[in-house]
Amino acid sequence: MTGMSVGPYWELGFDADGDVDTRQRDRLLEGTARQGITDLVVFSHGWNNTRAMATGLYDRFFAPFPGLLGTAPDRRLGYVGVIWPSMRFADETLAGLTREPAPGDGPGLDAETRRALDAVFPGRGQLVARLTELLAERPAALDEFGVLVRGLVRAPEGPGAARYAADMDGDGEPAMLVDDAAAVCERFAGALAEARKTAGVRGALFNGGPGGLWDGARELLRHATYYAMKRRAGTVGRDGLGPVLGALAATRPAPRLHLVGHSFGGRLVSYALGGLPGETTVASVTLLQGAFSHYAFAERLPHATDRGGALRGHRSRVSGPLVCCHSRHDTALGVFYPVASQLAGDDASLLPGSDTRWGAMGHTGIQAVEGVRRLDLATALGDPFPADGCVSVDVSDVVREGPPGIGGHSDICHEELARVVLRAGRITR
Repeated sequence: MTGMSVGPYWELGFDADGDVDTRQRDRLLEGTARQGITDLVVFSHGWNNTRAMATGLYDRFFAPFPGLLGTAPDRRLGYVGVIWPSMRFADETLAGLTREPAPGDGPGLDAETRRALDAVFPGRGQLVARLTELLAERPAALDEFGVLVRGLVRAPEGPGAARYAADMDGDGEPAMLVDDAAAVCERFAGALAEARKTAGVRGALFNGGPGGLWDGARELLRHATYYAMKRRAGTVGRDGLGPVLGALAATRPAPRLHLVGHSFGGRLVSYALGGLPGETTVASVTLLQGAFSHYAFAERLPHATDRGGALRGHRSRVSGPLVCCHSRHDTALGVFYPVASQLAGDDASLLPGSDTRWGAMGHTGIQAVEGVRRLDLATALGDPFPADGCVSVDVSDVVREGPPGIGGHSDICHEELARVVLRAGRITR
């Protein structure tokens, strides 16, 4: 691909069902063999909604790699950017880039976000149009809005449609999709107020009035959409990327495979481990602000020892370390993720840090896994890096900048994180 900061670079696209672009796959398989690639770094984006956004992220994240490879002259690196149909609200930032309001954007949904919703939920344009009207008009009752949101993100019909939605055994749909709409919107309004206060933003704190509830309603739509993308990330990883990685591992000579995922992309590459054929393994996995449960790899849940994480058997498919980079400045995961993940019927407080059941990888690191190593960033970059097992690296020193609702969630394009990937893969010392 022209214009990329590194090479050789391949793009690997999937649709919502995990079906791969076969021409891209074949070019990747042929190219890695022909060019003698020793190590292949496969990066999946999170909730970006265009190919341009995703490739821009890859370009910036990979940029430091060539300069860091001076200590590994015998390595021939290749790079892969995964492209999958995901959703990002246009008012968010992406890896430090701020989106300016477009002319004509109203108080409801901006035009870019409406187009994104139409693209990722094909055939539901009337639902999107009505949701847009309600967000602009802000009527007294939220019941219709709640019904429409749930209709928008419902799983497709079929026996396996929701196979990959849960991060822990026995989890059902989150409360935001089944509880009273007004109560759910009030929780999201409170979370947004907390995020603004934590970030030092003046004003706009919510008092439960109509304006506050409708700001919460917008957050309900955002996070319900993310729930659908979370489910999709599992599908694309397990049924799409996993088999392609298996085909790469079967080439001769086979490159060492290093998986990197940001946000829901971390969930995607983690689910890909379950899609590896036979005894295939990958050399390393690095999760950057992973937007899924910090108990996903646990054999037993601390609050329910008869259950475990949905990915607990996947750690054996990584011959090297499985690394989770996390930051306390990630507001999206520290404040909003617990509200969006809480299950129906749970009456626990959802103030930040009040209930660890709903914590996210990218905020607190891997939890309830025996022997997990916990490192600060300086130690991860200065001392010998663990050769295997689960490793949580606190990257709060660099992953910190972003607007109140997101915090540092997308602030990942730093040389320090590139070095973590290379050290985890034993590509550089």
